[in-house]
Amino acid sequence: MTRRNQTVISQFLLLGLPIPAEHQHLFYALFLAMYLTTVLGNLIIISLILLDSHLHTPMYLFLSNLSFSDLCFSSVTMPKLLQNMQSQDQSITYAGCLTQMYFFVFFGVMESFLLVVMAYDRYVAICFPLHYTIIMSVKLCVSLVLLSWVLTTFHAMLHTLLMARLSFCEDNMIPHYFCDVSTLLKLACSNTHDNELAIFILGGPIVVLPFLLIIVSYAKVVSFIFKVPSSQGIRKAFSTCGSHLSVVTLFYGPIIGLYLCPSANNSTVKGTVMSLMYTVVTPMLNPFIYSLRNRDVKGALERVCKKQILSFL
Repeated sequence: MTRRNQTVISQFLLLGLPIPAEHQHLFYALFLAMYLTTVLGNLIIISLILLDSHLHTPMYLFLSNLSFSDLCFSSVTMPKLLQNMQSQDQSITYAGCLTQMYFFVFFGVMESFLLVVMAYDRYVAICFPLHYTIIMSVKLCVSLVLLSWVLTTFHAMLHTLLMARLSFCEDNMIPHYFCDVSTLLKLACSNTHDNELAIFILGGPIVVLPFLLIIVSYAKVVSFIFKVPSSQGIRKAFSTCGSHLSVVTLFYGPIIGLYLCPSANNSTVKGTVMSLMYTVVTPMLNPFIYSLRNRDVKGALERVCKKQILSFL
């Protein structure tokens, strides 16, 4: 019998994306451009919120944390993917694999919590505008952010420690571009019951419940604004909810399909494509959908640019 905590192999091989060799350079350029866009877009949002006092509000506190989470979430997987696409060495150490898995789970769950908090913030702002500053106090906002960080830390640590207990024998080839929880479980040669139980039990509070809370929040927003007899109110409802729900669907849809559905129904290619949606596409689009269409952010960008120009004169 294999001893508990025994690890036979010292490294894994990331097989990457199923891309033909003749198209490798094209996809490398594409993914590099997407990653740089993600980094630049989210850094711009974070910088504007820090530099412009007009954006020191609860909404933009949450947004700055979301942008930081998006930046880190994409950085957990994309640099290694880009490196492997240009290198013959596709190996990753055992410790490196667990580290990547930890931060992948951490920032993925952080994204989920922040999307819920932002949905609640918009619900209060639209449905209770006169009491917004009282309800969304500084203490509550900071507490919500800190709670999100604490819960994600414990959640990621739990999955990482449970994974560290498993034994991995001869098969060390990961048919993915990063160390995913479900993929590693398929390679384990010891009992994975505790890991699967943790995924199943925590899947509801971490994935399904936040998703349902977001849907309920936006449904209440739409219901409230439709009671206002004006076309401006209706446009505001779709403007507030449409963009948010687009990102929520892009983020939660693949995750629910991958982690809460039976793994036998997901082919390797399908799982890889679904993973690209929430690890690459969503973090890249979030700055545009949440911020760059926002008048406050555009105004902040103009003010910061003017200050920088005047400082050089």
